[in-house]
Amino acid sequence: MAKPTLKAVLLSRQRELGAKPLLVVGPSLGTSTVLWSETAALLGDEYDVIGWDLPGHGISPAATEGFDVAELADAVVDLVDSVSPGARFHYAGVSLGGATGLQLGIKHGDRLRSLSVQCSGPKLGTPEGWLERAETVRNLGTPVMIQGSAERWFAKGFMDRQPEISSRLLHALRDADRFSYSFCCEALAAFDVREQLGSITVPTQAIAGVEDTVAPPSVADEIVSGVRAGGTFAVAEALDGVGHLAPAEAPAVVAGLMRNFMKENGR
Repeated sequence: MAKPTLKAVLLSRQRELGAKPLLVVGPSLGTSTVLWSETAALLGDEYDVIGWDLPGHGISPAATEGFDVAELADAVVDLVDSVSPGARFHYAGVSLGGATGLQLGIKHGDRLRSLSVQCSGPKLGTPEGWLERAETVRNLGTPVMIQGSAERWFAKGFMDRQPEISSRLLHALRDADRFSYSFCCEALAAFDVREQLGSITVPTQAIAGVEDTVAPPSVADEIVSGVRAGGTFAVAEALDGVGHLAPAEAPAVVAGLMRNFMKENGR
């Protein structure tokens, strides 16, 4: 295992970092910072928004060996330190990016101002399912995942209503490095922090899409219950007509929920 190298994209407008609070946003498996482009634009006047890409996705270099979700969290902290050393930041992430957020809360809570976990949970899927997918993609490449991912990612009718953003996201999946994608699947197979949620001390928001079959609202409720059990404030939000990629499917709603949460609960 080795800590992967992540690259960042500035999603808000160019200005000197530090004038505005820092918001770091993380991706879902198979996507890129494109996932956050519209939500980030809506938050960009009030926050410096930096998105990061998973290994072998977007602009991040391919991974040459396996890693776990805790090492992804370490890599996010390294990334922040490379642009703003020691800065505390708001964090929001989707699916694997949300799992990384939970690990940040568990391991690097002192660096976080607030945490928004979206379309994610303390355990996702089954180890067997992830390992099988890792093997399939390693052998056949990421295009084999396009049809299934399109069905899992988006609520019914979204691809017809928003062909441009859905196409860009599916292109990111097609272009992802097959080996890095497989390493991400293996990281998810080993990921289970259900017993550690009570150690999160940063205010936590859990957002779920009602039509998400991967991490439905019941999983967001599980996050909130676990965090509250440790005495920390946490709140769940369920979005009607949204599947697994909330910031792309409902950018205005997600930006509004995040803005209110960061302003009222950021520390």
